[in-house]
Amino acid sequence: MSAPGFTLFDTPLGRLGVAWSERGLVAVQLPEARASETRARLLRRAPEAREAAPPLVVQGALDGISALLRGERRDLSGVPLDVSRVPPFHQRVYDAARGIPAGATLTYGEVATKIGAPGEARAVGQALARNPFAIVVPCHRVLAAGGRLGGFSANGGVATKLRLLTLEGALPAGPPGLFDAEPALGFDAEAAVAALREADAALARVIDRVGPFRLELKRTPSTFAALSEAIVHQQLSGRAAATIFARVCALFPRGAPAAEAILRMPDAKLRGAGLSAAKLLALRDLAGRERAGEVPSLRELRALDDETIVARLAAVRGIGRWTAQMLLIFRLGRPDVLPCEDFGIRKGLALALRKRAFPAPAEVAERGERWRPWRTVASWYLWQATGFGKP
Repeated sequence: MSAPGFTLFDTPLGRLGVAWSERGLVAVQLPEARASETRARLLRRAPEAREAAPPLVVQGALDGISALLRGERRDLSGVPLDVSRVPPFHQRVYDAARGIPAGATLTYGEVATKIGAPGEARAVGQALARNPFAIVVPCHRVLAAGGRLGGFSANGGVATKLRLLTLEGALPAGPPGLFDAEPALGFDAEAAVAALREADAALARVIDRVGPFRLELKRTPSTFAALSEAIVHQQLSGRAAATIFARVCALFPRGAPAAEAILRMPDAKLRGAGLSAAKLLALRDLAGRERAGEVPSLRELRALDDETIVARLAAVRGIGRWTAQMLLIFRLGRPDVLPCEDFGIRKGLALALRKRAFPAPAEVAERGERWRPWRTVASWYLWQATGFGKP
């Protein structure tokens, strides 16, 4: 090995980053939305590293990671790691995870038993949430009890974990979907709350006041249905929006808006149900995009990362970043979403910090770096602190 260094490299998953020292790999960073963000997050873990050509051993690791992400079976258990900054318990967890072959999975509880710590599934989950060696230490192969995916700290959260497992053939038919039965969170809420308490004392006080995390996901038959309801609810109180949406649904034989039916429905009838001119135009644009196949299905959404979903949905008239983020949180249960411009979030953070002035969105984003990869959970607590509940 050589002096501490880092590099970014292209893979089928996107542009990854890796840092190394004389002892081995220090960190592997999965892709963020932009390469600059990937580099920045990598350097938080290895601030002494300088960009350089990877030495031979590191290049071998990069080749193995790329091959694995192309769907090839590669064993990365021999890649040397620098664990000098890793707590002993975490090292035991990572060693156990490295023993899980591609295409196989274990649960948090099974890993705990494997390392001689039965009953410590939660601690195992917390250790894996802090895994600095993504892919090489395959934390994506560790699931929650009952076949639930559990959490994942990389950009895209559970969707990225699902994609990795599917590539390896661990989930050939896909896991039970949020929309196939009663929706359930795909991450370990207890581990998330514990991590947030440790990361932010001000948020810990909010958690103590509010109590247990009880985010409830809403069922929906389709992305189109969820976005139709979101359009109607924009800038209205919950009760008023629910009344208007019920009137809109009553216009259709099956009690729910359908794209073709909306496109055929006269403006007068839709306006008569209470839709504003702007919402009518947005609903027709959504229906046209649904007919053209431009609105991702629920199954497609599960395989997309958060920023891709926001970009795809924001192309629809009337669907902005905030509305897409609400779908990510309350329909998909994504663990790491922070609506920085949301009034309730800003008010909740002001209360948490005991300040009169509401923080600007940029301040919310900066504070939110402490809460990764559980910013959804932090958002929920800030909403509860204000009495907003959920939007």
